[in-house]
Amino acid sequence: MIASRYRVERHIGRGGMQDVYLAYDDILDRQVAVKTPQAGQQLTKFSRSARIAARVNHHNVAKTYDYFEQDGHPFLVEEFVSGETLEAKLLRFGAVDPHLSARVFQHLSKGVAASHHAGVVHRDLKPSNIMVETGVNLHELKITDFGIATLTEEVFALAAQDGGDLTRSTSGTIKGALPYMAPEMMFRKDGEHPGREADIWSLGALMFRVVTGEFPFGVFLDAAVNVRNRTRRPWPDFMTSNPQYKPLAKEVQAIIERCLEYDAIKRPTADELVSICSQLCYINVDRTEGLVERIIQNGFSGFAADQFGSTFFSMESVYGKRRPNTASHRRICYSRFPGMPQHRGHPVVVVD
Repeated sequence: MIASRYRVERHIGRGGMQDVYLAYDDILDRQVAVKTPQAGQQLTKFSRSARIAARVNHHNVAKTYDYFEQDGHPFLVEEFVSGETLEAKLLRFGAVDPHLSARVFQHLSKGVAASHHAGVVHRDLKPSNIMVETGVNLHELKITDFGIATLTEEVFALAAQDGGDLTRSTSGTIKGALPYMAPEMMFRKDGEHPGREADIWSLGALMFRVVTGEFPFGVFLDAAVNVRNRTRRPWPDFMTSNPQYKPLAKEVQAIIERCLEYDAIKRPTADELVSICSQLCYINVDRTEGLVERIIQNGFSGFAADQFGSTFFSMESVYGKRRPNTASHRRICYSRFPGMPQHRGHPVVVVD
């Protein structure tokens, strides 16, 4: 029991800067996430960061409830989001089709915009800091760890004192952030304080991975080298080779390109991103997970068994590198639409 109200139930996660516990709030009768910085982290700005983060109130941001210190240890109490990280989800999907990606883009933009309005810059946007529901839907999205935004800034600032190059740091937080880190953050100098534009770059890099299944600049030190050299992975052919996905895929690509502008002032604001994404026309129907039962018509279509029965799908509805079959790529997800004699699945994505 901590703070005479939070009953810690179990340890549920560990990041580069903090440990996370599931706890029960005896006063308000609800589950919460209790976070505390790991040993050795700089703590001078942690309480201020918590107060700032508590100003953010948006459906796509995990709410900060409380902050306190006990026996010299600071604790941050945050909304508990049941599910898994977007990172874990991407490991299943590989690449997410443009329709579901557009929805993810729009809602993450809304969460970032809300935080920027509250004066909070995240500085560590990445899939492992985004919680989503279990299963194959990506409808419930919540950005977490705004409560340690200032602490993250302090870690980056201290690392920047070493010749202005964060890539020399051994910090797990910095290594994990590098694949999504803006160049002005990555190669900042002591005294420089990159702002909201850095979050926009990170959101663009994150979305590049969502739609392609690949890191735009690689990982760890490779990411730093490629960002410096302006060497980015090309857009994969599967995004636009299928005429069913090409128009929306091109629109999503264009928005991501704007986010990944090297000149920070050329990037859209979060509010502009929300406006742009709201103009995208995408399928917003729940996803169903099924197992491929059989492939017919010489491999051009097939049937999947799901909780509703049997669903027909065409290979023309498949997005990504992986093609459904009855062996290695048997598990797929799709939106299910009425049809005769079987309902129709579209879009179709292979999931592990």
